[in-house]
Amino acid sequence: MNQTITAFFITIAIAACNDNGTKTNTMNTSAAQTVNHVSAMPWGETDGRKVQLFTLVNQKGDSVSITSYGGTLVSWTSADRSGVRSSILAGPSTLEQFLSRPPYFGAIIGRYGNRIGGASFTLDGKKYTLPANDGPNTLHGGIKGFDKMVWDAAIPDSTRPSVTFSMVSADGDQGFPGNLKVSVRYTLTDENEIRINYEAVTDKATPVNLTNHAYFNLTGDVKNLVLDHSLTINADSYTPVSATLIPTGVIAPVEGTPFDFRAAHKIGERIEQVKGGYDHNWVLNSKGGKLVKVAELTDAASGRKLEVMTTEPGIQFYSGNFLDGKFKTAAGSLITKHSALCLETQHFPDSPNKPGFPNTILQPGQTYQSETVYRLSVQ
Repeated sequence: MNQTITAFFITIAIAACNDNGTKTNTMNTSAAQTVNHVSAMPWGETDGRKVQLFTLVNQKGDSVSITSYGGTLVSWTSADRSGVRSSILAGPSTLEQFLSRPPYFGAIIGRYGNRIGGASFTLDGKKYTLPANDGPNTLHGGIKGFDKMVWDAAIPDSTRPSVTFSMVSADGDQGFPGNLKVSVRYTLTDENEIRINYEAVTDKATPVNLTNHAYFNLTGDVKNLVLDHSLTINADSYTPVSATLIPTGVIAPVEGTPFDFRAAHKIGERIEQVKGGYDHNWVLNSKGGKLVKVAELTDAASGRKLEVMTTEPGIQFYSGNFLDGKFKTAAGSLITKHSALCLETQHFPDSPNKPGFPNTILQPGQTYQSETVYRLSVQ
């Protein structure tokens, strides 16, 4: 199939609005019982390339919209306990807004997710200098990371709601060595899961740490802060950070600290004890390698529950500390501090400069593979 599809329709859900202006998807119920849906539509242009918006709909009528700009999750619409449909993702709803460089809403992050200290690293005796776009550090791949690129797109299987994005990051891109070929497949299952499969190969040794930067608010309305959400993380340890949010290299126990989410705690319960709010990496007990459940987020008001499964050894919990109201949702609501949160599965930040952390160097002849699943349900 041509990877630069301009429009591909198996079927398309009809966009509508509910009483409060929140976008929702309605569809023929009988069709939803028998057919999975995939659609694509033009969504503008940037860097001389056409951008598309894909919509995946499962047999339960839940829908996920993803754009080829940054491979970005734009919305995930599902019903709450009362049957009200809304998107649990916070972020803009137009390409124009995404081009205004928002804080990575829903995007694929690479070549290296999270921070690299001092905007440099040494590999095989050679020092590589990266653009410093977060104080003295490199954040999320540099000034023009994978989140700001237009990806090629293909619908690999017309029998299920899935789309695959691919691109090549050239040798020297943002200072990183090697031509890196990357593909990311999103699948929406009938169990209301978004399954994200990452794969990459390189022709030179290079750091790779891919993730997705979705911002979640399980109430479906960012006017409700996430401080009342309850979070569980299956991790006995975390990585403390410096003043510029670079890990110190220490792996510290969560016992007796506000970082202990081994049992469920409301996010707002202890956040004042964490300077600046949560923006840290947890060292998962699973240690990576196998797809296992590592975190759970719940909202008592809506009844929604989000489970996180991953093959990665770490997860970055970010409590939306820097959200400042510059961007709006499709309903016109301002996205402000603590109005959404991120659960980014990953290898550890600054691993290229921390020999004691799990390895993030991809070698020629190796294939980088990672899987993360976000499962949404109602209690």
